[in-house]
Amino acid sequence: MMTRTPEHVTHGFGPVWDHASRVLVLGSMPSPKSREADFYYSFRANRFWPVLATLFDDPSPVPLRFPADPEGMARLVESRRAFAIRHRIALWDVIASCDIIGASDSSIRNVIVNDLAPVILSSDIRRVFTTGAKASQLYRRFCLPRLAEQGIDMPSVALPSTSPANARMGLPQLIEAYRPILDAVSDSGR
Repeated sequence: MMTRTPEHVTHGFGPVWDHASRVLVLGSMPSPKSREADFYYSFRANRFWPVLATLFDDPSPVPLRFPADPEGMARLVESRRAFAIRHRIALWDVIASCDIIGASDSSIRNVIVNDLAPVILSSDIRRVFTTGAKASQLYRRFCLPRLAEQGIDMPSVALPSTSPANARMGLPQLIEAYRPILDAVSDSGR
């Protein structure tokens, strides 16, 4: 068996958010397919978009047929971006750059994190959700202290990964686990 070497990768695309965003959903680092599409959770087997589509009763981010051409993928990305903004969901990742093998979170080394403060301070974000164990660990280790230095108290809620690598959780369990996102954007109070 051939051992793969880590590749140094940079995130490559910025956050999705606007001033009305209420929640910030953070992954660790985009997968190779997501970096190729320049958008979050773009690997066709990732269940992030089907989970959110079900929660918000809005099928727009889930295509009937996954696009096979760049134009179709661009339309899907725009539909997903509009979905996130419409439902007051900001999307970003904890990591700005790192060394990684493929999409393996367990291989991540030499992490440089994103500065989340500008997005949080320029929006109505009230809650941070991390998707997967690595994103949660890195957020607590690097981002929380950095935010605290800037006077921002923003603990996170850890959610399970929607990656197909998380085979122990089916779609119904993921939908239930992600329900706090719907509750947080629907909550009118701080």
